[in-house]
Order: sequence, then C-alpha cells, then structure tokens
Amino acid sequence: MRVTLKRTLGASVAALLASSATLVCCVLPALLVSLGAGAVLVGLVSAVPQLVWLSEHKGLVFSVAGGALLISGIMLRVAARLPCPSEPAAASACMKLRRASGVLFWTAAAAYAVGATFVWLSMSS
Repeated sequence: MRVTLKRTLGASVAALLASSATLVCCVLPALLVSLGAGAVLVGLVSAVPQLVWLSEHKGLVFSVAGGALLISGIMLRVAARLPCPSEPAAASACMKLRRASGVLFWTAAAAYAVGATFVWLSMSS
C-alpha cells in the first residue's frame, strides 16, 4: 500500500471517529451519572439504544480504535519521510495536510486515553 498525505489524513479521521466511540461508550455515561444527570442518560439511551451495545462491547470498541490509531500512527510516520513538492502552492498544501493529520491523530490519541482512563477507573471501583 502506497502511503500518501491524503491517505494519512483519512487514516487520522478514521482513528478520531473510532476513538470518539470510546468516549461515547465509557466517558459520556460516567460523566452524566457523576453530574447527577441519570435521567438524561436514561433518555439518551432510550433515544439511541446503540449506546448500550457500545458499552457492552467495550473490548471490541477499544480494539478497533487502538488498531485505527496504530495504523494511522504508522502511516503518519512513513509520510513524514516523504518529500513535499517543490512548487510553492503544492508544498504549502503538503505541509497543511501534514499538520492537519498530526492534529487529528493526537486528538484521537487523547480521546482514546480519556476513554481508557474512565474504563480503568470504573473497573477498579
């Protein structure tokens, strides 16, 4: 598979979406309950019953998100070694894509870490 900057951006977006699922399955319910908004959580679960599935399958959610992060990180590492074009406009676009991919990747990694922390804290209680 050939790594390009557009593919790294796509991989970073996929990692962010997968990591966001960890926030929805683990952080959102814990946050709502700790804020005393259990009724809001019940209403949310009745409106979006898929949240229950995400919570019941935390292992799968974290595995998919971790895999997406790993693939995205590898692609970003490989793409960092690729040269940008010499044309000024193309070089500028290349650098913007690299920055955007990096920001998305680290945002996804932070979301994953927050989700994992909440799961670990809830399991140790």
